[in-house]
Amino acid sequence: MHRPDPAPSDAGDERAPRVAAALMTWYAAHRRDLPWRQTSDAYRVWVSEIMLQQTQVATVIPYYERFLARFPTVESLAAADLDEVLALWQGLGYYARGRNLHTAAIEIVARHGGELPRTREALLALPGIGDYTAGAILSIAFGQDEPAVDANITRVLARLLDYDRDPTTTAAKRTFRQGMAALFPPARARGHSAAAVIQAMMDLGSTICTSRAPQCKVCPLAALCLAKAHGVVEERPLRKVRAERPHRTLGLAVAGVGPNARGGRLLLVRRVPRGLLGGLWELPGCEAPSVEALPAALERDLAAHLGLTLSAAAHHGAVEHGYSHFTLTAHLYVCQIEGEPTPDGPWDQAAWLAPEELADYGLTGLTTKALASLQSQPSLWEWAADDR
Repeated sequence: MHRPDPAPSDAGDERAPRVAAALMTWYAAHRRDLPWRQTSDAYRVWVSEIMLQQTQVATVIPYYERFLARFPTVESLAAADLDEVLALWQGLGYYARGRNLHTAAIEIVARHGGELPRTREALLALPGIGDYTAGAILSIAFGQDEPAVDANITRVLARLLDYDRDPTTTAAKRTFRQGMAALFPPARARGHSAAAVIQAMMDLGSTICTSRAPQCKVCPLAALCLAKAHGVVEERPLRKVRAERPHRTLGLAVAGVGPNARGGRLLLVRRVPRGLLGGLWELPGCEAPSVEALPAALERDLAAHLGLTLSAAAHHGAVEHGYSHFTLTAHLYVCQIEGEPTPDGPWDQAAWLAPEELADYGLTGLTTKALASLQSQPSLWEWAADDR
């Protein structure tokens, strides 16, 4: 049986001074030295927050540094080609973030004079910016007392409060925002900004109050944590049981190697810039209910969406790949085709690319795996060295 939702005072008011004092004392000694903390520039804060969504800090750092070296201002990002943006994003995952960042930069230049807006409403109107990112920009870049609650902070607060309900509901989010906001006044009384409180909570969630194996023995908030007192730390926040991921069977057309060599160039197509993996380049392919049905499906889809005639398709192995909502097996077919591609449907561009050109294009993770698999077959991959 669930307890009632915590009242605002339970969300932090009564314990807020003690929580703030313990948290900020710990943060002073353990603050992480991260590149985006060396600036309050709104553009750089925004880029870092988008990259950090669902991605580990260690992974983000080199991407952040390369991205800003190439696009040091919002104007330079807005003026860039989407292919170049996604090529720099390659490997970071969740590519809609990169597309939204690019689209939002164009809007910021066109509608806001190249400056990120300073209100929550205006920030939320930009593609890819939600409640947390808006709060982070307003507090960290503009010094406003705006709560920002990410997954790490949600976990810390859910344990502090022993919050035993779904943490993703509107009521839960309101409770956690109130809990964060309650920490700002006592922290400010000690000389700490709202931004410092938010960053301290993020660091605590990332390094101590972790999802698995939380280090309660060294946590500065252990004496104030209701979940610890009740012996349910690892049960908070409440987790939903995930359904088993469905499995899909795909076929990928490898045109440009073996008997169908095109001067050392391989046919790649660009996905329409929306939805899953939109704007990324890949080997043309299709889905089918079984492996046996793939050759006919490839023939049909290459004709329907690229205007190509498939005259032969030889199976050359398979690769496994997974996404958050499904897994797949992609079977590789070295194809003999006739005609030149005219993209339609799921693709909006096509190109015959030499190996050295691939680095300039944002490739899907599946395509990268497939190319690596093909490259491991020297007799097949002769085009990469000899056919140019």
